[in-house]
Amino acid sequence: MSMEVIAGKMIFGGDCIAENSEKKIFIPYTIPGEKVQIEIEKDFKDYSTAKNLGIIEKSRYRTEPFCPYYGKCGGCSLQHIDPEYQKILRAQILRDAFLREGITVPEIQVISSPDRGYRARFQLHDGGLMEKRSSEIIPISHCPCATEEVNRYLKEIPPNERPRGRVHIFGSKYITSVPDGFDKIVISKPETPPVRTKGKKQKAAKPRHEGTSPDSESLCTVSLLGKSITFDAQGFFQSNLEALEKTIPLITEGLSGKNVLDTYSGAGTFSVFLADRFENTILVEHNKGAVVYAEQNLAGKKHKSFGVSGDVWVKYHAETCRKELGAFDAVVIDPPRSGMEKSVRSWLKSSDIPVIRSLSCDPATHARDIQELASAGYKLKKLFLLDFYPQTSHIESLGYLEK
Repeated sequence: MSMEVIAGKMIFGGDCIAENSEKKIFIPYTIPGEKVQIEIEKDFKDYSTAKNLGIIEKSRYRTEPFCPYYGKCGGCSLQHIDPEYQKILRAQILRDAFLREGITVPEIQVISSPDRGYRARFQLHDGGLMEKRSSEIIPISHCPCATEEVNRYLKEIPPNERPRGRVHIFGSKYITSVPDGFDKIVISKPETPPVRTKGKKQKAAKPRHEGTSPDSESLCTVSLLGKSITFDAQGFFQSNLEALEKTIPLITEGLSGKNVLDTYSGAGTFSVFLADRFENTILVEHNKGAVVYAEQNLAGKKHKSFGVSGDVWVKYHAETCRKELGAFDAVVIDPPRSGMEKSVRSWLKSSDIPVIRSLSCDPATHARDIQELASAGYKLKKLFLLDFYPQTSHIESLGYLEK
């Protein structure tokens, strides 16, 4: 049975919640204020998900999606919304997450870049993209959000001639390590597909530890603000390098001193710049493969790397570092989607470090972490929406905390 509803507030993920409903109904591909014809798709105890059957009254911010795969591909979710209004909605989602934790939110500053042609990092599955909520493969030859370098590959190599399995590609004008073949693009080895034994799917073992081989064919070096940074394209690296170049100065702005801690440091992207401002830079990163590259990226700079989790570093190394080097003047922290580990939050609360620059790719866990730090006397001075992923609901944010 179909019904008419008014789309209310947008939530993280890009759905809107139906107004004046007995329980929450999540509606995709809508804009707050629109009247929509919907049909309940799945009904759960506390909420329902709906199928959008059509817009009855359109928002003035509604636009025509520019990609023929929109709605099928699992990438974009907001192409139906004017790009400038998308930023307003993402900022509202970020603000709401912090308000729910009782945090006083300063004016959110938006750091953005072009809304198309920005995405350098892709995962291809059997030569195409995975369809949304499906294992079907979309054999694409062009992506409007991809960089020119990625699109050159998609255009010149037909889907049926691309490697099978899951392949990571990274293409950007920022690449300085140009491999043989396509200009400014790195293509990883296909990951070994799962094998089936007597009808059962088994998880395939990875052929190597991610990033640990310095001569890996998926090695990639980019130049950011005059610095060379090497990483493994098969692992994680920021997809929007233009926005990253705008973010790095925000990380380092006003910071200097004797000791700085970069935790969840990855390949040392921020440490490369922090090391110019501090006598000692300490990196903590659980992925030992990324630490291999961090060591390469910080060669010649005074630093020390720990290939352990934040939890292990706090338990076994934090006090030793403090005794050897003295107190930390600042911390830069960029945890995964799950946020800071509990022990890391506890350690920061008791550390009396005067300045924390906190990054996150999840508004809810970011707000939770900052609320806990606020309970120890830290104040949120600035909040940035790092708009790295236009046309999607993905939100990255940066908070300035001071004590």
